[in-house]
Amino acid sequence: MKNLCLKSVYFLIIHFAVLACNSKKEKRILVTENPRKELIRHATGFSISVHSPALTIIKVNSPWPEAKAPFCYALIKKGYNLPQSFDSTKYDAVIRTPVQRVIATSTTHIAALEALSADSSLIGFPNTAYISSKRTRERVDKNLIKDLGKNESINTELALNLTPDVIFGFSINSQNNPYKTLQESKIPIVYNGDWVEETPLGKAEWIKFFAAFYQLPKRGDSIFNTIENNYKEAKKLALSAKEKPSVLSGALYKDVWYLPGGKSWAARFIEDANANYLWKNNDLSASLALSVESVIEKGLQADFWISPSQFTSYKELMDANQHYMRFKSYKKRKIYTFARTRGATGGLLYYELGPSRPDLVLKDLIHTFHPELLEDYEPFFFKPLE
Repeated sequence: MKNLCLKSVYFLIIHFAVLACNSKKEKRILVTENPRKELIRHATGFSISVHSPALTIIKVNSPWPEAKAPFCYALIKKGYNLPQSFDSTKYDAVIRTPVQRVIATSTTHIAALEALSADSSLIGFPNTAYISSKRTRERVDKNLIKDLGKNESINTELALNLTPDVIFGFSINSQNNPYKTLQESKIPIVYNGDWVEETPLGKAEWIKFFAAFYQLPKRGDSIFNTIENNYKEAKKLALSAKEKPSVLSGALYKDVWYLPGGKSWAARFIEDANANYLWKNNDLSASLALSVESVIEKGLQADFWISPSQFTSYKELMDANQHYMRFKSYKKRKIYTFARTRGATGGLLYYELGPSRPDLVLKDLIHTFHPELLEDYEPFFFKPLE
């Protein structure tokens, strides 16, 4: 079906042109044989093609790891009529834009909507207790955002009653039965794969994906350009540091120590902050699962330790496992966590806002590893253990 995506685009363009010529009441759509590709510099999971002022095609290549086929979405500007012969089955969803009523399914979506000043369109979310943003929590408290249960078992009846223009879906694989039920009821499901991106700027660039649904491409570009420039300037500043400290990450869960793979999003932050992540040569983009013995062997003398799971104090670490006390970073009090930055209901702001603001994350880490470079900087996410 996806291979027909390009052909169906031109099919749609032709019919739009014919329709415009046949009716004076309908708006005429100027089309081009060579659609304009939106510039996507870092993200690999999606592309945007503008075929006319009223027709945009979004292709999502990686909604989840190892997805077998892309998803193709047609965005039709309101005020332009579809021809009767338009075959919507050739697209995974056809959405009228700008959207006004949306359901989101990941807290990272909320950060993007707020950045675009489009958060007033959010009417439903699975398990609203996970939302940390103060701004959106106020709307939850006013009952303007309905709790839809758990993402993997979303309340389809309530979702249908909300009559959303679109649901921004999140799924780890193709087995999401509630989404299938909603699709059968003609509710457009659009998969967002920002979490699959492996670079900080790649994740942040998905702001352009959301902007297309609100007819706000210039705003999306402007927001991302500012973040990108801030990130690059911070990275350049980090290179001026005189020393490159070694870094350990993660913590034990039961008997397994989980820490970022060498090609992961988290590892890239450490690299760009001009520090030496001790597992940087590992080729995994996902988490590593190691024994405490192997972590001690390599990381015992690490200068810094970041992201020690949910721990927020040295006492919590000590009470959890005596091995933690052996590390140099524990003895020197050089452990930093994002778990101390929480929303009103206990959710971690790092997971919600961090992917959209990699510039803030990078500055936090530069301040941690090279405090002399950002002396007056106030960390947003990463703070020392208590």
